[in-house]
Amino acid sequence: MKRNVLIFVTVILFFSCSSQPKNSGDVNVIRRQTEKELAVANREAGNANYEIAQGLLEECKRKAVSVDDWGLIIRCGLSLGNVLFSSGNQNEAFLEWDKTVQLAQKFGNKELLSVSKIFQARGALISGNASADYVLNEVIREAANIKNDKLYLAFSWQVKGLSYRALGSYKEAENAFKQSLSIHEKEKYLDNASYDWYNIASIRSMDNNTQGALAALDEAIKLDRRIENSWALAANWRAIGDIQRKAGNSQTAKEAYLRAKEIYTAIGKHKDAAEIDRRMEN
Repeated sequence: MKRNVLIFVTVILFFSCSSQPKNSGDVNVIRRQTEKELAVANREAGNANYEIAQGLLEECKRKAVSVDDWGLIIRCGLSLGNVLFSSGNQNEAFLEWDKTVQLAQKFGNKELLSVSKIFQARGALISGNASADYVLNEVIREAANIKNDKLYLAFSWQVKGLSYRALGSYKEAENAFKQSLSIHEKEKYLDNASYDWYNIASIRSMDNNTQGALAALDEAIKLDRRIENSWALAANWRAIGDIQRKAGNSQTAKEAYLRAKEIYTAIGKHKDAAEIDRRMEN
């Protein structure tokens, strides 16, 4: 993490030192570097390092503006909105997504406009500001416009899955996440694939398929160990604790909770560790 931040700071200093006008070569360098930093920011967000991710994304967006790359501006804004939403700043998140909608409309990009609307729909579903039926219909309609970006196409399947889960349509929900999973596995987005398995586990648990849920979490853990995502590993063990507790296996649940707490504590996620204590008390 420190290494990534040092690289990031070095890049900022490098590009801010020169007062000379940028030629086309400079612009291409900035654009390529911004793409790399966007990927780093998204990985930090996947590790729940939201403060670091937000700082990176704000700088990425500034650089995208500096080279007048509106497509890159939109993608940075979408990720920034996600980080703001995950860190509890929901109003700011929706304002950021509103900006991506307006920019996509201004430049007539139908695909990024639809992606922006799907991000808004997911936020509305999770925050309880829209019904699952509404979100599902919105995503089905807008996903038809996603032709080029496979990562955003997979994201649309995830939001469909969340909507079906909220409606109690567990078979359809799992199938939607498996569609997302197939894209993520093929394109080697292993952190996203882990998230798919995590949600499949949730769906199976809600459908009272305990063994199926635990098997899905085993797959998520394998992936998170490969990519060394400690926060996601802890979340998986916490979910195992929840499932085992629901199944009446109190000792096994406690062991899973303690394992999750140890990981959270080791990586400095003390609020998450405290939440584990509350679950064990209850």
